[in-house]
Amino acid sequence: MDTKTLGRRGELIAVEHLIDQGWEIIATNWRCRHGEIDVIADDGDSLVFVEVKTRTSARAGHPLEAVTAGKIATMRGLALRWLAEQPEWIPRFRIDVIGILWNGGRPEISHVRDAR
Repeated sequence: MDTKTLGRRGELIAVEHLIDQGWEIIATNWRCRHGEIDVIADDGDSLVFVEVKTRTSARAGHPLEAVTAGKIATMRGLALRWLAEQPEWIPRFRIDVIGILWNGGRPEISHVRDAR
């Protein structure tokens, strides 16, 4: 499976995971010229911008390790751009990261809330 297909499958699994938690999905794969936000969701308390990383093994490290402080800063900037486009003010938001490790065909999901 190529990396693009793996990434899309990981994003679908992440969305299913969030829906199972009772979250409302607002958007997926939101893009602007500065980058992309994988998932935008409402957990009932806050608007959540989610970065999803998927790997087939941990040989190159756990998927969560691929999300650096620089990536979180980029996500924060993208979140602010998305928020600026909204017609109403959204007072609370955060950035979460979901890492999916595809071990032997069964995905292992790690969810980090309020990643910094």
